[in-house]
Amino acid sequence: MSNEANKSHPSAKAPQKTVLNLGNLPPKLKPSDMKQSASQYPRTPSRVNPNQPPWPAYRGYHEYSFAHATMGVRLPTILGKAIDDVWKTLNQEYDEERIVDLVNCIHRLEDLMGDLQGNSKLRPIIDDGAGDVALWNKEIAKFFRGKDFMNAPWLFAEAYKYRRLRECFSLSKYWVDYDVFFRQKCDTFSRSNQAVFELSQRFAEPVKAQGDISAEAKLEKDKLVFLELTQVCLWGNSTDLSLLIDMTEEDIKKLQSTGGEHLAATEKNILGNDLHKLADYVMTIKNGRIDFVLDNAGFELYCDLVYADWLIQSGTCNQVIFHGKKIPWFVSDVTKKDWDWILNSCVYGQLFQDATDAEVESLRTLGHRWKQYEKEGKWKYEAHPFWCTGYTFWDLHSEAPDLFQYLSESDLVIFKGDLNHRKLTYDCHAPLDTPFNQAIGPLASEAGAPPVASLRTIKSDVVVGIPGGVGEKLDEEEPGWKISGKYAVVLLSQGRKGETPVYNN
Repeated sequence: MSNEANKSHPSAKAPQKTVLNLGNLPPKLKPSDMKQSASQYPRTPSRVNPNQPPWPAYRGYHEYSFAHATMGVRLPTILGKAIDDVWKTLNQEYDEERIVDLVNCIHRLEDLMGDLQGNSKLRPIIDDGAGDVALWNKEIAKFFRGKDFMNAPWLFAEAYKYRRLRECFSLSKYWVDYDVFFRQKCDTFSRSNQAVFELSQRFAEPVKAQGDISAEAKLEKDKLVFLELTQVCLWGNSTDLSLLIDMTEEDIKKLQSTGGEHLAATEKNILGNDLHKLADYVMTIKNGRIDFVLDNAGFELYCDLVYADWLIQSGTCNQVIFHGKKIPWFVSDVTKKDWDWILNSCVYGQLFQDATDAEVESLRTLGHRWKQYEKEGKWKYEAHPFWCTGYTFWDLHSEAPDLFQYLSESDLVIFKGDLNHRKLTYDCHAPLDTPFNQAIGPLASEAGAPPVASLRTIKSDVVVGIPGGVGEKLDEEEPGWKISGKYAVVLLSQGRKGETPVYNN
């Protein structure tokens, strides 16, 4: 390929802002329009479907929303960076057959970029042999026939783009499992040395039995540690590569500060705050099971592992199940490759050039202990296909009854991050003070629904579970508060654990 051709390639240019022909779409909506129609909602359960959430969906043509910025600017930018990554890999290859195969992947990526920038209709997923094709195409045919990237609900359109990205490689011979985001995920963790070592040095030593303190004092101490670790996990997901594309290293370190003083200051930014209610509940669990539905790889996953390590050592759990993704998803979501990489990097890696021997040893100690948990079955990584579909978690019970049954056996399911929160709440324009139980629908109300906690720094439009008046005040004082990552929610649903799930045949 000539240098001239490389220069004209989309990856050699800054991604352009998409200019779309919106003449056939409904008229523009403003937030005030949504509020005026609020009396019509929520829709009754029989009228709810992926194209008709309980409250109005956010769609790409809603220019006031983050959906518009995502579909028009962020996704083309992310895809442009993905193409850059593939060219880097191609430039290191020497085998012609593998190179030609990868060039064909690039052509498919270019086609996807054209569809995205041209606001094309959502076509069916090509059968690449994966088990999720039928589920995707059933949903497209039933609910989104004739829809395009901008007038389909934002959540579905964005998920569809990542499944199409997967298709670019799954149709190849040699590159089926290629992850265009892997380099970025590794790099972000390797630039988090200050926070990584602050945690490793505090938690490397096993928790010692304290026979000299009363049960009451131990409970209070455990609760304080739990509260701190929960906040570390909450704010750890500030490192979201899809949202923080151009952050400096200093910005990352600022967001990842894990000092106790910082955490005390940030609790006031938890707008919907069930943190202490969650702590009280977790203190009642003894030798139980807690599930994490993971969000971001890298530093956030590391925080999750520190958190889960403490849950095992404190006697709260004897098993922790981690639910990740089967395919590269929303840039920084955890895959099995990311899971294996971080465990092995802790044990064997040399990622931090200026680290002291004591710092490196503390990280190795953690890594060895975590790999031992995995060998003993105390930790399990699993990746159900449902997590990488266009369905929200309102449909988990009906579309993945095996997964619902499995989660129903857990003492607590912790959903991490913004995307999981969007899927929990159907990513729709629910009033800000909508109770969390109502917002997550069947995952709170169905028989057998487990206790569910959502740890989420707010980075998109949907917000529920906050006191009346708080959001309205922020709308006036900080117009960008819903996408800044400055605020968060920690929300808890008690579920209906212990009841036998009921499934419709």
